[in-house]
Amino acid sequence: MAKKLPAVDAVMVGVGWTGGILAAELTRAGVSVVGLERGPSRDSNIEFAFPHIRDELKYGIRFGLAQDVSRDTLTFRNSAEQTALPMRQLGSFLLGSGTGGAGAHWNGQTWRWTPYDFEILSQTRARYGQGAIDEDMQIQDWGVTYQQLEPFYDKFERTAGIGGKAGNLQGKIQAGGNPFEGARASEYPNPPMKRSQLGDLFQTATQSMGYHPFPGPSANMTQAYTNPDGQSLGACMYCGHCERFGCDYNAKASPNNTVLPTAMATGKFDVRHNANVVRVNMDSSGKRAVSVTYIDLLTGEEIEQPADMIFLTSFTFGNVKLLLVSKIGDVYDPVTNKGTVGRNYTYQLSAGAGGTLDDKDLKVFAGAGAESVVIDDFNGDHFDHTGLGFLHGGSISASSSGARPIQSNPGGAAWGSAWKHAAAQAYNHSVGIGAQVSSLPFRSNHLDLDPTYRDAYGLPLVRMTFDYRGNESKRSQYLTAITTKILTAMGAKNVVGRGLPEHYSIVPYQSTHNQGGAIMGMDPSTSVVNPYMQHHQVSNLFVVGASSFPHNSGFNPTGTVGAMTYRLADALIKRYLKNPGFLT
Repeated sequence: MAKKLPAVDAVMVGVGWTGGILAAELTRAGVSVVGLERGPSRDSNIEFAFPHIRDELKYGIRFGLAQDVSRDTLTFRNSAEQTALPMRQLGSFLLGSGTGGAGAHWNGQTWRWTPYDFEILSQTRARYGQGAIDEDMQIQDWGVTYQQLEPFYDKFERTAGIGGKAGNLQGKIQAGGNPFEGARASEYPNPPMKRSQLGDLFQTATQSMGYHPFPGPSANMTQAYTNPDGQSLGACMYCGHCERFGCDYNAKASPNNTVLPTAMATGKFDVRHNANVVRVNMDSSGKRAVSVTYIDLLTGEEIEQPADMIFLTSFTFGNVKLLLVSKIGDVYDPVTNKGTVGRNYTYQLSAGAGGTLDDKDLKVFAGAGAESVVIDDFNGDHFDHTGLGFLHGGSISASSSGARPIQSNPGGAAWGSAWKHAAAQAYNHSVGIGAQVSSLPFRSNHLDLDPTYRDAYGLPLVRMTFDYRGNESKRSQYLTAITTKILTAMGAKNVVGRGLPEHYSIVPYQSTHNQGGAIMGMDPSTSVVNPYMQHHQVSNLFVVGASSFPHNSGFNPTGTVGAMTYRLADALIKRYLKNPGFLT
């Protein structure tokens, strides 16, 4: 029998960006919070210290900050006709583990999504008609608008010290910024990053083509910064060790150096590491969550933690898995198109082009995770889609994130003098332009529980069913053609486009941008949570993060995750704590 602990006001299942933001805001409002993190403690001063954090083999190749897939993983198949098999090693995406989650090893790109994203169904119908939407495409409005989210985007950007250049300030287009962005109330809290030689070339080429380049927004600090909560961060040194690594300069905003220290300083936040939650427990009515059950991974003890409010704040797959194993809500069935839990799983698609700039010494070893120059001309609905056969689009960028020696093997021979020759010829001259391409939901792409495989704790694995559709391939091909033209205009030789393969593969790394499965909306028959990420049937259960996104945009999701979480925190403090119930 599980050991039952005294009740607390709130429990967070997962201690990353979402759990950290909620813990910081709620504890300052007087709420007692327990954070349950199944991974180890990640003390920035110890785990991310120089020189060992620069160990590329440990962190870049062997994923030292990521989830141990020998203990818990997922299974994958492209279609229901296939038998799903377990992902035995990380590849397509890198699931975080320990304090900070994936926010500890992220790149730092921090975007506001387009106003179109939040009203994609109604705006698409208004401009193109229902016929533009594929029959089995399941886009829907989110129930929240960009304008409603704007103050919370601003709050997240100030907490994380984002550097950038506003393109639309209070409705007025600003030179040097993104003219397509939604109106923002104020400028970024920090200036943009330094521009690399690659960025200079991209900027010149895209401007000559009539596009609108601007510096990518970055959580890599462009100067020493103290955020509104009093947390101080250092200036980025452009060392090229951002994604897959912690930051030894304390220059990359993460939960570990922003919201979590703020929550801990209140004395009302108790973080328990190596605590693997296996179930959310409901009362006899099935309308109220009363506790969570977790296993202490160090002792093997089963523990029940009661709480008045329960927040699922782990990564997308963790949130969906807990709903499924706890049997909360109806499981989505793609055959009947009924049920909601597992519906609308989406990912991040890609496009791009590669080539060589033989007359340039690009010094690719220097860079930062979010150092980039970007165009947004082909994202969202910023261009006319009539007759193109697809919706949405993607952002196109030239990124200088740092070319570390192992991961930047130029190809060809794997070792010896031939490898040395290839490295000398290619390392500082190879160039690529990439596009982050939106992923829209289709009826067959979903998450459920695998009937065969289980994790180390006896629970079924999450099963992912996902593949590209005709709409996706056309979108990628369109953006690949544009990136090819841009790279050619930059003076590159040997230019080759890189679109989507015929089928999605879970093997090569692509992005850690996994969304859906517990999506938000106004209609309980097509969504799990309301626009505050509050469960439609269980008012004290909140499923927080990108698992609530009905589709994926052409941008990284973290900024929108942060904004949605701050919006929830605001509603909890101003309304829910005074009068618990469903938020409207």
